[in-house]
Amino acid sequence: MEQPVKFANTELPDIIELRAVKQVYDNKPPIINDFNLLIEDKPGKGQFIVILGGSGCGKSTILKYIAGIQKPTEGDVLIHARPRSSEDRVGMVFQKYSSFEWMSVLDNIALGLKYKGVSKKERTEIAMDLVKKVGLEGHEDKYAKYGSLSGGQLQRVAIARSLAYNPEILLMDEPFGALDIETRLQMQDLLAKIWLEIKCTIIFVTHDIPEAVYLGDDIYVMGKNPGNIRKVFSSPLPLIRDKSMKRDLSFISKVNEIEDYMINVGAK
Repeated sequence: MEQPVKFANTELPDIIELRAVKQVYDNKPPIINDFNLLIEDKPGKGQFIVILGGSGCGKSTILKYIAGIQKPTEGDVLIHARPRSSEDRVGMVFQKYSSFEWMSVLDNIALGLKYKGVSKKERTEIAMDLVKKVGLEGHEDKYAKYGSLSGGQLQRVAIARSLAYNPEILLMDEPFGALDIETRLQMQDLLAKIWLEIKCTIIFVTHDIPEAVYLGDDIYVMGKNPGNIRKVFSSPLPLIRDKSMKRDLSFISKVNEIEDYMINVGAK
């Protein structure tokens, strides 16, 4: 088994750190053990990190720690070098559609702002701006449910809702996994464009290697038994992404390199 990656701390400020994290369920062997992760902040630039790994290695669990919806059995979860708290601006987009079906697109996007006490006028303005940003103009008054909207449109609602309160960290757990291939490719381009505008730290979980190389600055490969990060790859693509780059030899070569690694070494 390949040893876990050791992250080096530089002069950049830390934005996310997991220290010696362990996860045990029902007294069974840990699915995650001595897990360490360090992501440094890049103010004004942001970063796009993708996590790849086989089913059951703990990818989604890591996101839940950072989101604050699950605590590890042991270890520390730090945001800006302090324990994770409700004050941290962290958004999350799930694979399953998470909109409230009895509410409109606009009201779904503005919901978090409503609970934060933002005035109706201001939250409507913010929500409408996001409607335009994610390409939902003309759909803002529709119910946010399957039938009224397509799967891709529902995920656009989820992304817009997560962006509404200007997150520093955006977590995405296989958000395009349930979409058809055409819609998935469109959503990849949309997300790449939005990320250039918001410049936050995105952590994106996927099983799709070409998707990982196309979207990510860095690709972290997790192994399992127990779950740990075994290898970090960097995408060969420039900052501004275009789908034509998927035909570039450097892109194809990186996809093949990661695929070979995961099959032969890293995800075992």
